[in-house]
Amino acid sequence: MQVRQRIIVISLAILNWPLAASATNGYFSHGYGVRSQAVAGVGIALPQDGLAAAANPAGTAFVGNRLDAGASLFRPDRGASIQGNAYGADGDYSANGTRNFFIPELGYARQLSPELAVGLAIYGNGGMNTDYRRNPFAAFGASGKAGIDLSQLFLTPSVAYRPAPQHAIGAALTFAYQRFAARGLSPFDNPAVSSAPGSVTDRGHDSSTGVGVKLGWIGEVLPTVKLGASWSSRIEMGELNRYKGLFEGGGGFDIPASYGLGVAWQARPDLTLAADWQRIEYGSVKSVGNPLSVLFDGGQLGADNGAGFGWQNISVVKLGAVYKYDARLTLRGGASRAQQPVPSSQTFINILAPGVVRNHFSAGASYRTDGGGEWSVAYTRAPKVTVSGEGSIPASFGGGEARGHLREDILTVGYTWTL
Repeated sequence: MQVRQRIIVISLAILNWPLAASATNGYFSHGYGVRSQAVAGVGIALPQDGLAAAANPAGTAFVGNRLDAGASLFRPDRGASIQGNAYGADGDYSANGTRNFFIPELGYARQLSPELAVGLAIYGNGGMNTDYRRNPFAAFGASGKAGIDLSQLFLTPSVAYRPAPQHAIGAALTFAYQRFAARGLSPFDNPAVSSAPGSVTDRGHDSSTGVGVKLGWIGEVLPTVKLGASWSSRIEMGELNRYKGLFEGGGGFDIPASYGLGVAWQARPDLTLAADWQRIEYGSVKSVGNPLSVLFDGGQLGADNGAGFGWQNISVVKLGAVYKYDARLTLRGGASRAQQPVPSSQTFINILAPGVVRNHFSAGASYRTDGGGEWSVAYTRAPKVTVSGEGSIPASFGGGEARGHLREDILTVGYTWTL
């Protein structure tokens, strides 16, 4: 009963927590769970805790009976600049009106038999927030603050089955909830730009839900080597009706599919080396992937096949190491590199969403207490990246170039109950 009460209390706390926006690999999180974050997000063939199903549902079979709870302090530094604009928009703009975001997480796993395990992971998949107190679109007629707030929360119940002791297949449902708001975008809120004027900006928060599927496998191919594979379906979300004049298809903002491969090598009894390759299909979601130039071919914002943010599909490579120093202390570290989702031609609209960081460097540790629980910590630094525009501001907006930048610091602390 105590375990059930803990899960209920922590789950309710997370579900009632004000949603926090984040951005790492595009707007997907770089890792799920404090241990995965400490190795730069590696997790497809290296399950470490009850949040393993977020990366690969097969991992639920390898983490034992446990309850993991944690929270991240996410601190981004983001902004933009404009040069050479005929309407007088030139200048530097900070999007740091809001600096600190708190992101909770929960993972639970239970072995029902030697072959069968179930789990539940609750986590923030990603998001984006910009808060411009000085509006970069003021020269085009906007007033007040500008920015967007996109947050996504996932609940992933999973089941994993071992057809052999060192192999597991897993499946999970993903229940997604997202919330969005935009403000200060009045230059885009007119019939020449939007298919639904009045539903582009300053409508408060709107939300939508959807359901997707995750599938995965982990197997030992050599005595010290495990491979893994995972796939997460596209999640078709309900329309954000308050913003049907901003997002393609009358407010559509689906969550893109992703998939990946992983390897974990037990190099020594106390040292594990692991790597992941992940693919995220941002470009397949039209509201995210369609370029702004579609607008000038008759594809207004909000229309079917209308203009979007111009993001590209990306691949991410992650490397990590786990060193068991002694029976109490485990040390971790990792690095990852992602392709750039924001092309230089799309920096103007992405003043609102500069998800441009590419590298993550992580370190962390776990310490087992006398009572059998375990404290864990992870710190991640994503160095500043600036994307400079090339033909980015349309002539109808006065031309010139826009640049966007982003840097991130993430500190995560978690506690594990062994059940």
